[in-house]
Amino acid sequence: MAKAKGKHPEKALSALKVRQVTKPGKYGDGNGLYLVVDPSGAKRWLLRIVIQGKRTDMGLGGADLVSLAEAREKALEFRKAARAGGDPLAAKREARKIYPTFKIAAETVHKEHKAAWTNPKHVQQWINTLTQYAFPVIGELRIDKIETPDVLRVLSPIWLNKPETARRIRQRMASVFDWAKASGYREGDNPVDGVSRGLPKQVDRDKHHAAMPFGDVPAFVKRLRDNDANRISKLAFELLILTATRTSEILLAQRAEVDLTAKIWTIPAQRMKAKRIHRIPLSDRAIEIVKEAIALSTGSEYLFPGRSNEKPMSNMVFIAMLRRMEVNFTPHGFRSSFRDWAAETTSFPREVVEMALAHTIENKVEAAYRRGDLLEKRRELMAGWTKHACQ
Repeated sequence: MAKAKGKHPEKALSALKVRQVTKPGKYGDGNGLYLVVDPSGAKRWLLRIVIQGKRTDMGLGGADLVSLAEAREKALEFRKAARAGGDPLAAKREARKIYPTFKIAAETVHKEHKAAWTNPKHVQQWINTLTQYAFPVIGELRIDKIETPDVLRVLSPIWLNKPETARRIRQRMASVFDWAKASGYREGDNPVDGVSRGLPKQVDRDKHHAAMPFGDVPAFVKRLRDNDANRISKLAFELLILTATRTSEILLAQRAEVDLTAKIWTIPAQRMKAKRIHRIPLSDRAIEIVKEAIALSTGSEYLFPGRSNEKPMSNMVFIAMLRRMEVNFTPHGFRSSFRDWAAETTSFPREVVEMALAHTIENKVEAAYRRGDLLEKRRELMAGWTKHACQ
């Protein structure tokens, strides 16, 4: 290529020259700005500039679209930015970046994560809830432009009349924004984090315990195991989840109640809410927990003793762990997580699930005819729940 002659030309080119020149080469205008004529006859602007100590060539567009005056204006803007220590090339790339909408981002997160979800219903529900409630409000907004007030517009209409759905949508939106930040599409805090301050307090009309969505239980179990709480407390909490039992039933559990060979934990009637003996089939992971607890609690009749071997752990231990982990659910709520999982992802009859929860049979006729406790069917059910929770 032919090179422009002369030292440091200043506005050496003219609009007429730009139109008429056809010989392939590089023609300097001054201050690092060049008109490049390719062998094909195409003409383009090139700026040679020093960015943060490194010489860099920047394209400023084709001469058929960018006039000489516009090229000089762009060159001046970029030189000023570079002299101030900035990186105009990075800024140019950023300006060209295509930001996804919330809808596209959510669909991407769904596609990337669904292979790890073992429950087909959860896979579909995850995207369906966002499609129904979030997409109509923020679906077409750029992911980097969405702020807390936009999230509030999604949740407000359903926060009180569909509280569980709203909480799940909030969690799923938070996952989408976390992905966007990790992918370089957002900066700063997750806009979901501050939304609670703008929402009314949910009234639990049925006085149900706040329950974690069953799809989030596996991640919680992993966090629980990695938590810095003492080992015996973590084992007790995990067994609470895997057996879908009440807090008091776990805290007062005694090693004499567990048959390790038959893999059955038998809770005496006096400790049960319904005042009936309750047999719980233990999964392989539950047996591992019991064996480790026995090894750790040497000399105590309790599986999970407190500070003294003669006494069980405090009934506040699980609540304290949840607070430290910043999880806004209750220990008892994991029974509901189990119930939802069984109803939505398995084909086990309702009576098997209710028996697993040791619920009282309200129908007296049904209660009169049901003599057994469906132990083997419940064994399959609890094995499936353990597989889900510990995946």
